[in-house]
Amino acid sequence: MNFAQVRDYCLELMSTEEDFPFGPDIYVYKVKGKIFAILGTDHGEGRLNLKCDPDQALALRDIFPAITPGYHMNKKHWNTLRLNETVPEQEIKRQIDQSRQLVIQALPKAQRQTLLMKQD
Repeated sequence: MNFAQVRDYCLELMSTEEDFPFGPDIYVYKVKGKIFAILGTDHGEGRLNLKCDPDQALALRDIFPAITPGYHMNKKHWNTLRLNETVPEQEIKRQIDQSRQLVIQALPKAQRQTLLMKQD
């Protein structure tokens, strides 16, 4: 996936908000005000920060050279994925979905329920 495809996919997810709190070149994706993805570039290459289960974060870093500890993030809970076509599209989407789910699971019950009601 490239930068535009990742952006489009994030925006397709229900109740996703796009924000620019870190400047016009850093795309931040939130659900209920909580960040689940940060998309930017470094030397022309897309970079995507995603929340991740700590054990899975380590495993993904071992499997994919394009995945490293989260840049400017808690390295235990976040990974940075270089969008250099070495990680399969379905794997990137799975990681985006998982990041969003981790954020949703941490929301207060009332906020989680409003998300469930929107799906019906």
